[in-house]
Amino acid sequence: MKWYSQNASTILQQLDTSRIAGLDEAEAKRRLEQHGLNELTAKETEPAWKMLLKSFKEPLIVILLIATGLALASAAYDFFVSGDQAHAMASVYEAVAIVLIVLINSGITFHQTRTAQKSLDALADMRQHHMKVLRGSNWLSIPADHLVPGDIVSVKSGDFIEGDLRWLKASELQINESHLTGESDAIDKSVEPIDEETELGDRTNMGYSGSMVVNGNGIGVVVATGMDTELGKISGLMQDIDDQKTPIEKSVYSLSQKLMIIAGIIIVITIGYDLVKQLIQVGSISMDSFGGISATAIAIAVASIPDAMPVVLSIVLTIGAKMMASQKGLVKSLSSVETLGSTTYIASDKTGTLTKNEMAVTRFLANGQIYNVEGNGYTPIGDFIRADGGDTHSADYQRFLEVAVLNNEAEIKPDDKQNWRPFGNPTDVSLVVLAAKQGIKRDELLEDKGDRDIDIVRIFPFDSTRKMMTVVIKENGRYFSLTKGAPDVIKPLTELALIDGQKVDIQNASATIEESMLEFANDALRTISIAQREITKEAALNASSSELEQHLSFLGLVGIIDPPREEVRQSVKKLTDASVNVVMITGDHAMTAKAIAKQLGIIQSKDADVITGRDLEEMSDAQLSKRVLDTRVYARVTPEHKQRIIKQLQAHEQVVAMTGDGINDAPALKAADIGIAMGINGTEVTKDAADLILLDDQFTTIEKSVESGRTIFANILNFMRHELTTNVAEVLSLLLGVFLITSSIGQVTEVTPTLTALMVLWVNMVSDSLPSFALGYDEAESDVMKQRPRDAKQSILANGMLKRVLLRGGVMGGMVFAAFVWAAMQGYSVAQSQTLAFLTLVFGQLWHVYDARSVKTLFDRNPFSNSRLTLAVGFAATSSILVTLMPFFNNVMGTAPLSMPMYVGIIIISAIPTFAISGIKKLVGMKSQTDSSQLTQLDSE
Repeated sequence: MKWYSQNASTILQQLDTSRIAGLDEAEAKRRLEQHGLNELTAKETEPAWKMLLKSFKEPLIVILLIATGLALASAAYDFFVSGDQAHAMASVYEAVAIVLIVLINSGITFHQTRTAQKSLDALADMRQHHMKVLRGSNWLSIPADHLVPGDIVSVKSGDFIEGDLRWLKASELQINESHLTGESDAIDKSVEPIDEETELGDRTNMGYSGSMVVNGNGIGVVVATGMDTELGKISGLMQDIDDQKTPIEKSVYSLSQKLMIIAGIIIVITIGYDLVKQLIQVGSISMDSFGGISATAIAIAVASIPDAMPVVLSIVLTIGAKMMASQKGLVKSLSSVETLGSTTYIASDKTGTLTKNEMAVTRFLANGQIYNVEGNGYTPIGDFIRADGGDTHSADYQRFLEVAVLNNEAEIKPDDKQNWRPFGNPTDVSLVVLAAKQGIKRDELLEDKGDRDIDIVRIFPFDSTRKMMTVVIKENGRYFSLTKGAPDVIKPLTELALIDGQKVDIQNASATIEESMLEFANDALRTISIAQREITKEAALNASSSELEQHLSFLGLVGIIDPPREEVRQSVKKLTDASVNVVMITGDHAMTAKAIAKQLGIIQSKDADVITGRDLEEMSDAQLSKRVLDTRVYARVTPEHKQRIIKQLQAHEQVVAMTGDGINDAPALKAADIGIAMGINGTEVTKDAADLILLDDQFTTIEKSVESGRTIFANILNFMRHELTTNVAEVLSLLLGVFLITSSIGQVTEVTPTLTALMVLWVNMVSDSLPSFALGYDEAESDVMKQRPRDAKQSILANGMLKRVLLRGGVMGGMVFAAFVWAAMQGYSVAQSQTLAFLTLVFGQLWHVYDARSVKTLFDRNPFSNSRLTLAVGFAATSSILVTLMPFFNNVMGTAPLSMPMYVGIIIISAIPTFAISGIKKLVGMKSQTDSSQLTQLDSE
């Protein structure tokens, strides 16, 4: 039911409750059993064991588990059938090593899953309050979770509202509902029924769960509790949202699936080919030969999979997370680090994100002159500057400011850190700050200073019917009524106006006042008129508010706004230059939203398209789809609208980041590809729903995070380019051995693999992965904020990466195979031949890592600019040589010592492919640049 459109008696009848007695305890208990506790239900969490099992379903893990099974089967055969204990132990070592890799990868995946969002818990934790409730004609304080529909509740300033209420009484009642509506100003509440089509932010006779009373008091009847409240609906929206896979997760998963298929095909073909070859050559297949074939299959399975990729990816993302943390961006989900780099739309809430959530007077009219007000926030420091450039005289606005603070009950106070804090109605606070900038303070005015004695005689508080507040003062024996309120209400009650130090007829000043009102309104400033009237003692003591609030003298007009953050405009420009679209999505009014958006550069014209919540209600998805890519401002929207906008952008395959600080932003943050919350002013719910928390609440941190995200993705591409090149080299060297060696060469038989499985694992986990994650510390190679966002649906292997990987991997793999064959032909043992191939692969990829760190060539980057990479390469090279010299590794990995000249030769010869290919690419690039320059010169001539 739309409670706000019904009158009080109908509502009480519908809820079967009494305004005088409330519910009795028996009925309250029955309704509590019927409706349940007034709390938000959380989505059932997945058991830890299920999370752990899910991590074993990854395609790369499946292939490694198959390889483990083959190794264990081979070990079992050797132990119990052939009796080859040495080969059996080698297979066991292989199985153990592979299992360790699987556990490391699965453990990391499990850990990330376990640290996922706790949004719903945070929503529930917010509700640990009590409420004053009428039960059986007695006012009681009960736990908020025992509230039921039909309860009569009483609230006062400072109380939280629990449950959704329909107001029955409102005395100067003002509620802060910014957590739902996005409006920073408190909302005046009333009791009269309103139209059924009224949007949530304009339902002045309703109170919503999670709101706070900032002024006055009221009595209401509970119409909804728990998940039926507006806050509950938001909770439900969050439960219905599936966690979004980030672009890098999608890309890696797609690549993993392809690699698994390719690996499976290669393994099947290899085993089938070897079996057929044995059958043709020998006429039968022995178990010994099958063991050799299995060893090759295991090595190929391990070589086909970049098994270090999940670990290195997590490490590189962790490096990126630390990079963002140093710039005041706290990343909760590692995979989200990269997402910002591919973001195409940043949808931002206005209040508290693009603006300060601090109502401030930025302009005022006094004595016929308009003044611009300097200064930030609640700090009472700032100059007044005449808009026409004339001299500023304090006498022009002295009385105007005095009336503004005397007709006021708000105040500002410094805290322990000397930061000024507001107390009272936000509009009144803005007037207090304005006057304090000129040293005018209410308490000081009311002090008896001998020459000037001011006392408060009577106060007529603001109410939503009169839309005015009046204070009667006695000043040095004279009496004045001081009035402030909405200009459209004050003006008809005004007879005179203070212009250029003279009291003139209001008709003569009307044009100046109306022109100023229009100018302020066009800039989305909320306007308040200030007026006074000298009255008699009799009127001061006995007249009613309606008698006092007439025949007024107009003193001035203030323009109030929640000001934009100073740094946001520059950040918006940088993001726009980076082809990232900034969109404002707010619950505030359209005119205010449009004015702020223009000031920030989000839109360029006041005529820009703005879609309101009502427009969205009337639009079909198809209609919204046509406009969503070009619209930059959405106003008066609800949480459901925000989600709908984000989903429409995502339907256009856009990568969307959503920022916000209020509870109303939480569902949209969770639905977005990356949610960004304010760390200082953001609610706990919003922080828990977000992937990135801005520790300084600065929008500019988002811009820096986008740059960091792009840098991180470039580094991810670099290490993946390196990893995949190594995998191609490993697989090719093994396949060449299978297909080209058809008979024994020296001590090497036709079923001897080029590399053992443990050699491949060593390359993948030590000499490959250590330099790879050092690439995560590389700085951006170019001006990344002048590039377009990467296409999130584009394959990692796009833009020539596949060709590059196959070329360099093919050359490296061919070289490894050639080294193996050469050693066999020289009469080296199987262990020595495989060791020669192993070291050729190790040093080949250590040289290659310097080429992989650039999209251009290795000659375009300083090889020593990344000290961590230098150390990683040095460690990998040294340790790889040591495992060929130490007896333990000789037994486990199948390595063997080589001569010193052989080590030196391997290091030098392994560098040739990388330097040759990179050198050719450099020369071709230089020629292309020369040709392009010549064409440009000819065109200009």
